[in-house]
Amino acid sequence: MGVGFAPNATAFDAQSKQWYLDAMQTDQMWKVSTGKGVKVAVIDSGVNSQTSSLKGQVLTSEVAKSVSYHATQDFSGHGTSMAELIAGTGAGGGVKGLAPDAKILPYRIQMKDLKDKGELAKTAEPAVAIRAAADSDAKILNMSIGSEFIDPDIEAALKYAASKGKLMMVAVGNEGVRSGHIDYPAAYPYAVGVGSVDQSGTVSKTSSYGNYVDLAAPGISVPGWCDESFKAYCMRDGGTSSATAVASGAAALIWSAHPDWTANQVLRSLIDTAGRKWKKSDPSKYLGYGIIRPRVVLENPDYNPGPADTDPLSKENGGPAKTTEKSNGAKPSASASGSSQPTQKASEVPAEAAGSEAESSSDNNTLWIALGAVAAVIVIGGGGFAVLRARRGQ
Repeated sequence: MGVGFAPNATAFDAQSKQWYLDAMQTDQMWKVSTGKGVKVAVIDSGVNSQTSSLKGQVLTSEVAKSVSYHATQDFSGHGTSMAELIAGTGAGGGVKGLAPDAKILPYRIQMKDLKDKGELAKTAEPAVAIRAAADSDAKILNMSIGSEFIDPDIEAALKYAASKGKLMMVAVGNEGVRSGHIDYPAAYPYAVGVGSVDQSGTVSKTSSYGNYVDLAAPGISVPGWCDESFKAYCMRDGGTSSATAVASGAAALIWSAHPDWTANQVLRSLIDTAGRKWKKSDPSKYLGYGIIRPRVVLENPDYNPGPADTDPLSKENGGPAKTTEKSNGAKPSASASGSSQPTQKASEVPAEAAGSEAESSSDNNTLWIALGAVAAVIVIGGGGFAVLRARRGQ
């Protein structure tokens, strides 16, 4: 992280540190869309609804009571930071979200940082929270979270959310300087795995790579709350957590401008317009289909997003090209997977996205409490990788 700074201090304005707002030409995008009418479920450590930037933005009453325990009591500051990157108003010198008129539904889940056993027992398991979010009016599920263990319940919950027409943005993890290992649930079908880039437009050193990286977004040196005290912001350098929130905000902008589109169409528009200099058919294992450029979609009122009921990445998701499950007229969302193709630097991409030189791993995605960790290991040892998405190029 870095030196903390108080959001209301006259010497600091959080938005002046949000380098990507200018890089992505938000002033132009906000003339077309601000995310109004779109709800985003933040499945994380909780969301503090009383920060200056989130007052009036968090719809706690719309969260099912079965999973609403202390939803607005963030035990680490992580979930609140993600919510602000998505839908913060910027009031009081706070962080401004990419979609400042979108609304947040908070889902507090069991995580490693939640050490109080009493609190842990009352807090929702990830799979339960995902299903609850799938049953809500949220169009987008933001999961800036990860675990090294596979969990069949979570994989099934994502499939259920896809059947309800949700678009799921998931952090791929921050193991780039170590194993490069992609976290779960980013490796599951229907999860859109998001990697991070820095201010130069280069994939960050910490961003995990390999299979299941689908898109990339700004994530390095992005301001977020230092801790659960909410006294000051710090510059977060982990990357993929913040990048995922930025990607969710981008999707909210597009969906707000085109409320009749399905998740398939929103995702297809992000993939087709992503900044890249490699063939779409040959995605990068570092940046997937490229760096998000929602401006390209928003600046064209006649943009054609393709068929509503066709999964643009059906091969990776292991299902039919035509989606058949429906919920209130919505179609399942689609997702890509990762590749084993040679690396491509984001600096080679003609995209708006750009981060800072800081590339530490201080903001690693918080891991879930793996109550079924032993069982998960057994599944892995027994060939449980069948739950993963198909590899590109197969």
